[in-house]
Amino acid sequence: MLVCEHCAASYPTEKPRWRCDCGGTLMLESPARFDLAALRERASNLWPNLWRYADALPVPIADAVTLGEGATPLLPLAGAWGDAHFKLDFMMPTGSFKDRGSAVMVSQLKRWGLTEIIENSSGNAGVSVAAYCARANIDAHIFVPAHASIGKTAQIALHGARLSPIQGTREDVTAAALNAAQATFYAGHSWSPYFIHGVKTLAFELWEQLEFRAPDAVIVPVGNGSLVLGCCLGFNELRNAGMIDRLPCLIAVQAARCAPLARAWQQWMDVPVPVNKENTMAEGIAIAAPIKGRAILAAVRETNGLFVTVAESEIFNALKIMAKIGLYIEPTSAVAPAALIKLREQGEIDPAASVVVELTGSGLKSSEKISEMLGAEVAGGT
Repeated sequence: MLVCEHCAASYPTEKPRWRCDCGGTLMLESPARFDLAALRERASNLWPNLWRYADALPVPIADAVTLGEGATPLLPLAGAWGDAHFKLDFMMPTGSFKDRGSAVMVSQLKRWGLTEIIENSSGNAGVSVAAYCARANIDAHIFVPAHASIGKTAQIALHGARLSPIQGTREDVTAAALNAAQATFYAGHSWSPYFIHGVKTLAFELWEQLEFRAPDAVIVPVGNGSLVLGCCLGFNELRNAGMIDRLPCLIAVQAARCAPLARAWQQWMDVPVPVNKENTMAEGIAIAAPIKGRAILAAVRETNGLFVTVAESEIFNALKIMAKIGLYIEPTSAVAPAALIKLREQGEIDPAASVVVELTGSGLKSSEKISEMLGAEVAGGT
């Protein structure tokens, strides 16, 4: 059942729908079941992907559209941040964690019989949706900012999607996509409850990889909030099923130059604070007005978590530190390790705490921009 988060109206899942008649966002009520014996058998057999959690997903395994997503490494590393585990979701098929959400969302789009969709994205989600739609034989029309990384736009186009670069802000891109969606189904990942149900498998994998225990804290970048909402949903389902006895703290990280949620958190508000967005290297989370802002803030509060902002210098420093230990991530991903370093220095996280840092996207997609940043750094030092 699809239920509106604003007016509580409900809709059946048999017909395509992406929002409530009142304009509100929808959540998906779907039972989750966990069979440890079956999970162990699937993990050691032919299920090295997120579909081994089929009993907890809203799409039948028989209808799965898959590229082998999931089962990414969880790497324990010590460094300037102390001890932590790093979840290498940039090793997904299209190079970002978005494949978790796209796999489930596009599977449902195919079940609905859709043959054409519209999506808008800063880059990674557009790439992912384009790839999974190609796999599902669905025509995708992807709207992106004109300044999006060329590595991402080239990937979208190569997957066969129709690419529409839009001048202006990220919000202008969304407006253009919604206007086009008057005649074509809008598969916006930020709106789709199916996308969140795909992202929740991150929580399941962390639980499984940590020997069926929850970590003390999970650090994630946040823009439109699919990681926060997905992790909160996944860990809640594990707790409700008796698999864990507590929720890990969710630490949500924003770039200081675009932090509507962090500012709301600091002011004890329930909705995002309007901001004048500045340019940030963390382009993937530069969202001035998150669609599900209220739900994101509530999820962080529910887990006794917190919001952290990081400056551009802190993001770039973390990017270089990660590269020097062999992890080539994009700048948006670097906000998470930057936050961990900052929190450790401030004594905000117990040195003995079990902490997971989510690394969301590959640096290969942003090499041109990373090269520009390195060039600027060299020029500034001479």
